[in-house]
Amino acid sequence: MTSETIISIFLGIGLAASVGFRVFLPLFALSLASYSGLWELNDSWQWIGSLAAVIVLGVATVVEIFAYFIPWVDHLLDSFAVPLAAIAGTAVMVSTVANLDPVITWSLAIIAGGGTATAIKGANAAGRVASTATTGGLANPLVSTVETGTAIVVAAASIFAPIVAAVLVIIILFIIFRIYRKIRPRVNGQ
Repeated sequence: MTSETIISIFLGIGLAASVGFRVFLPLFALSLASYSGLWELNDSWQWIGSLAAVIVLGVATVVEIFAYFIPWVDHLLDSFAVPLAAIAGTAVMVSTVANLDPVITWSLAIIAGGGTATAIKGANAAGRVASTATTGGLANPLVSTVETGTAIVVAAASIFAPIVAAVLVIIILFIIFRIYRKIRPRVNGQ
């Protein structure tokens, strides 16, 4: 494996993790990076770097960010966003991975890309439900702000420092795992 391939995998995983926080934001970031020449995409994904894609994904990003600040709309979005995150996480991984056999690329994309995005989006959706239950939804705008900020940081790191993004993803998944272990139901009194 070349260093270009490894960096492209880190980029894909970082963007997939960012998809777990906001579906359209990392796609918009990737579109901007491709449009401006910062990142070269696979041949079949060149359309993401078109001006039309930049505009459409930019509008979708703004709508998604602001929609998460509207009470109850955030829950509706979460119900759609979990399956969308799996698809978008897979897509960003496929579009960025370079110089690998298609079988390996798609396997990585489904497992690492779609799996990472789905795990993070599922944890965020559960967190929003807990926030609503404990604060009556009053803390949800703060939760949305943190999620959006995290998506921006991870997406930017993915494009400009993919290795740093991969480390951030590991930290995020570790935190999610620790929280899950603390709140999961105890079996047999353990």
